[in-house]
Amino acid sequence: MHTDTIFYQIFLTFHTLLFELLGEPIEKAEGYQFTSVEVKEKAFRFDGIFMPDSEEKPIYFVEVQFQPKPEFYWELITEINIYLNQYKPKQDWQAIAIFPQRSLDVENLTNYQQELVNSGRIKQIYLDEISSGSIGMGLIELIVSQENQAPEIVKNLMQRTKTEINNDSEREGIIDLLETVLLSKFSQLSRKEIEAMFLVSDIKQTKVYQEAKQEGREEGEAKLLLR
Repeated sequence: MHTDTIFYQIFLTFHTLLFELLGEPIEKAEGYQFTSVEVKEKAFRFDGIFMPDSEEKPIYFVEVQFQPKPEFYWELITEINIYLNQYKPKQDWQAIAIFPQRSLDVENLTNYQQELVNSGRIKQIYLDEISSGSIGMGLIELIVSQENQAPEIVKNLMQRTKTEINNDSEREGIIDLLETVLLSKFSQLSRKEIEAMFLVSDIKQTKVYQEAKQEGREEGEAKLLLR
């Protein structure tokens, strides 16, 4: 599963999601822009950065790790230090390390790494210990779920998307993102098989979805003509 790409799209779509994961009020998301920044030296790239609109708010560095990696924290610390030296931001910062479950976190931290965790400078999040809430949280629940749990989660997400999202283009984007997660999770299946299994095709055939899709195409064509 290409989790870094998928999580980038999820954070881009649901701009309050990081603060939900942190257990913070979603109002704190106001004024933040989610982006991905490459730092010099070995071309390190953060999975994502939440950049604030003022010096009073902290920068959030986000890293998603779905495989065991003993050097994870050293690499994260290195990326952050290179970024700080390169961009010299005036804001404070916090790093968010996201793991699917606690067992994939580094087992034994050095004293320095543990100090960064204890101080709150690095915050660890274990997705299987997070309760689902918003649609964005539901997508994360789907990513870390067992395959036999996926149909019920998808059914719930599809229903919530239809009833809670009024903007047609936003609804289309969430459905496409849901399909991307499923394609990654069930890599042995084709797109058509996944659409049939999870009834994604039912929504994609609706007039509202097709109109939103067409509007997106027309906007894209207009942008190309204006270049």
